[in-house]
Amino acid sequence: MFTGESRAPDGHQNTNIKKCISKMTRPKPEDDEYWNSSKFSAFTFDDEDDEFTKMKESKRAVNSMLVDDDDDDDDDVEKVSWSGEPIGSISWSVKETASSIRSGGEQSFPKIDITPSLPKQGSGYSLSSLFKGRSKQFQSFSESFTDTSIRAYAPELRKPKSECKDYMSDWSPEETVRRMRKGKAFSLERFRSLQEKLLLLDEAVSENDGNVITAVLIYLKKSLSKEILFRELMLREIALRHYVHYLKEMGEQKLLVELMKALGRTDDMALMHYKEHLNIKDEGQRRDFLKNCLSLPFSQDDAIHVQDHYTLLERQIIIEANDKRGDAEIFKKFPRKASILNMPIITTLYYSCFYHYGESDGTFSSPANIRKTFRISEKQYILTALGARAKLKSWIDVDSLFNTKNWLGYTKKRSPIGFHRVVDILQKNNAPVQVLQEYMNLIDDPELKLSLAQKYKCHDIVIDTYRDLKDRQQLIVYRGKVERGSKEDKKIEELLCNMQIRWKN
Repeated sequence: MFTGESRAPDGHQNTNIKKCISKMTRPKPEDDEYWNSSKFSAFTFDDEDDEFTKMKESKRAVNSMLVDDDDDDDDDVEKVSWSGEPIGSISWSVKETASSIRSGGEQSFPKIDITPSLPKQGSGYSLSSLFKGRSKQFQSFSESFTDTSIRAYAPELRKPKSECKDYMSDWSPEETVRRMRKGKAFSLERFRSLQEKLLLLDEAVSENDGNVITAVLIYLKKSLSKEILFRELMLREIALRHYVHYLKEMGEQKLLVELMKALGRTDDMALMHYKEHLNIKDEGQRRDFLKNCLSLPFSQDDAIHVQDHYTLLERQIIIEANDKRGDAEIFKKFPRKASILNMPIITTLYYSCFYHYGESDGTFSSPANIRKTFRISEKQYILTALGARAKLKSWIDVDSLFNTKNWLGYTKKRSPIGFHRVVDILQKNNAPVQVLQEYMNLIDDPELKLSLAQKYKCHDIVIDTYRDLKDRQQLIVYRGKVERGSKEDKKIEELLCNMQIRWKN
């Protein structure tokens, strides 16, 4: 019959269960012996036979002999006070005595440990060595030890007194210049009076060091007024040249103009002011600036140059405004690749011969007007116009460049540049053979004519030249260079069969 009571397990039965569990979880002796005595060892990156491993083992053996037990650790470390001085030293004893007398306490001296102690393993320094120097017994070892992590804790040595002079008051001009030349630290701020600054400048000039002179001049430029600086530089030619070069390199044109004006060099002053137009990007503002430059005191040649520059830019602005629309047929056939603004005079003339050839002399874009206004020579004009018209394959205009009439009214071709140069320009622009031969026949020198004819394969010119020279052998040789049965081959055959020609060979 169920009474609602539970039966507790027997104590003997619990003991048996625990014994069984302990037997299951406890390793067997033979298993421990197998794993501990295995001939296989765990993988390691270090070789057991490596010399480094042997060296570490020998080091451990030596250290074990030096260190007896852990109880002597207190003797291995030198005790120091809060001020960094070793406890037991003479200076520490004096301070302790004085403090005890002031406090009225009993005077006592600490026991000084005079027993030498060996340092602990892995430490080549003690606290006292950091404040007072290295220990004598570890001197050879620490000198051979090169670990930067340990040497980083060494105290910095005090600089000599010669390096710790007052920068503001101790250095003379000679000493300052000497340090500047050697690349050492220096200060120019202590030189405050005009006399001291000039002495410094004279000393720098006497040393003939351009870098030092420039550095001193930069300091004087900051600390002196322009009037005083310019006045003193007039008396020092070397320093003046360095200062002018410095201003040019730094691009300080306005200050350079003022300097030239103060020196009385009006021509240089005007040229320096004129060069400022290079920094002006807008063409209208540049034109106005050049117009104002016309009143500057230039030399005669420079004044003509500035006048031409202003006139050219003014004309380019007018031509650019008209041609930008591109209404003419030539602009549609040959579109412009660049603007004409700020181009040289020869480029402007070429542009005019290309797009405005044949215009009346009254227009700004006429080649004849440009030639007359800017005094362009005949040779320069012929070369420029020939290149422009040959580019357009306008051979009629090319002929008009060389056609002249004599006093009898006969037309004759004349070239101020030589017809051999005309032939070269025409060939570069792919002129027809008939055009090349026409101008090649106008060359007076037979050898030059023959070489150009052979170079550009003008066979008729070569054949006629050999005929005029009565050179039968060269004509026979040249016959092998032309095509058989061609017009040139038949011409050579007729000349060789002509009995009226008296050949020289």
